[in-house]
Amino acid sequence: MTIGEERDGATAAAWEALGGAPEFVGRVRYRGIGDLGEGPLPVAELARATVAVCELAAGELAAVRAGGGVEDVAPVVVDEGAVATAFVSERHLRVEGRAPVTFAPLSGFWRTADGWVRTHANYPHHEAALVRALGLPSATPEAVRAAVAGRTAVEVQELAYGEGGLAVAVAREYGDPQPLLEPVRETGARGRPLGPAPAGRPAAGVRVLDLTRVIAGPVATRTLGLLGADVLRIDPPGLPEADDAYADTGFGKRSALLDLAEAGDRAVFEGLLAEADVVVTGYRPGALERYGFGARELLERWPGLVVAELCAWGWRARGPWAGRRGFDSLVQAGYGIAARCGGPGPDGVPGVLPAQALDHGTGYLVAAGVLRALAEGGGRGLRFSLAGTGSWLVRGVARAGGGVGVYAAEPWLRVTPSGYGVLRHAASPFGEWGAGPSRCGTDRAGWLPR
Repeated sequence: MTIGEERDGATAAAWEALGGAPEFVGRVRYRGIGDLGEGPLPVAELARATVAVCELAAGELAAVRAGGGVEDVAPVVVDEGAVATAFVSERHLRVEGRAPVTFAPLSGFWRTADGWVRTHANYPHHEAALVRALGLPSATPEAVRAAVAGRTAVEVQELAYGEGGLAVAVAREYGDPQPLLEPVRETGARGRPLGPAPAGRPAAGVRVLDLTRVIAGPVATRTLGLLGADVLRIDPPGLPEADDAYADTGFGKRSALLDLAEAGDRAVFEGLLAEADVVVTGYRPGALERYGFGARELLERWPGLVVAELCAWGWRARGPWAGRRGFDSLVQAGYGIAARCGGPGPDGVPGVLPAQALDHGTGYLVAAGVLRALAEGGGRGLRFSLAGTGSWLVRGVARAGGGVGVYAAEPWLRVTPSGYGVLRHAASPFGEWGAGPSRCGTDRAGWLPR
């Protein structure tokens, strides 16, 4: 059954935030059924809307590259089963038959003297920082539980951040409103002209420098890769990505290592920037600025670029939060979403969304923003955040009708060889990648021929 004969409110709001022409929204239809839980927040509506606006933006770019106008943007049909499967892609992943490691033993909710705190220790350096911050005798859940029981949640939070770790006090109220997309900064310059593109590949020939990690940014860039872009991810050699995370999000791109503190690698990086069309960054605010590669510097030196920045807590967050690291699970905790999804009362155990929807949803929004910016000629900066998507989820997305039938993930699962062995993985809502990822950091730091 196809639904959506009237404009979907969440889709219309997201498309408006992206600056899209409002008449496009009427071309979106939804079909099928997904399963993203029956929790207290409209996650399914957020999910399908973010995928829909990304597909609308892809259609707009395709029409522009073909020399057409608004009337040439093709209708969009979003399958809710494909969306639901993609939004939990990390759960469907199997690497040579093995289930991935999603959350490490020291990541989770812990009761404190005055409430709850959420920790994130999936990376070894974050686990080590948490151990230092709390003075743990051993890196075990029992040690964490004992160490936080006599402290306030905010005390644990500040101790962890002070050591470079990650812990966030669980908030009982929603955080301050944040925009879904920060106002666009335009340079007045235009990017490299884009000619016609092959059918189904509206981003063909576009060079995307991917400076992101974990889920949201990599979801954006793997989507751009599927749509035809040449995506090259760059990581620092001293900060390895988790194999399972890259096995899930490394589709549609290549990956190389460069040390920006080393003169030779920095020269290679500047050469890549000189020939790039898009840069997507997901490091904490200030991290790239210390090397002279913040968004402002990039647009001053290469004004035709599209630069999309992604952060955790929002670019308008109060106090130190705008500059702090964060992950989907931590933003859920600090923004009041975990409490909303948890048990009743001040002592209720916090809960989680049925998907890491802030990550996945923001990823599709970033990809949509990039595609729209390319359609409008480039030369601009865009800002997104997990908190902005969370703010929209709790304040701006309403429940909507769904399709009929029974959801099953199997039609949207694929088996593909990769640098990590045979992967079972979720398909993209936009089509097939055709090949699995190489191992992270093993490709050449150079662009493919146009």
